[in-house]
Amino acid sequence: MSTPKVAVIMGSDSDFDIVKKCLIALEKFGIEYDVRVISAHRNPHKIFEYATTAEERGIEVFIAAAGKAAHLPGVIAGITPLPVIGIP
Repeated sequence: MSTPKVAVIMGSDSDFDIVKKCLIALEKFGIEYDVRVISAHRNPHKIFEYATTAEERGIEVFIAAAGKAAHLPGVIAGITPLPVIGIP
């Protein structure tokens, strides 16, 4: 199994329908990804730990979606120097 290059983060399971199209596109291009559900509000320590260690795990970019708001992508962008793409 390859090392995932993209971290796809959702704030909750209810964001999966929004993220699903993104995952299909990544698969179509053969891009490895890691999908996690981590709420920036309910689990700030988990998102901090995940984002600060992402680069050493080979992650090159984040894609984040949470309830049609920009909180999760904003929190991640404030933690890591890696690019962050927010999905509304």
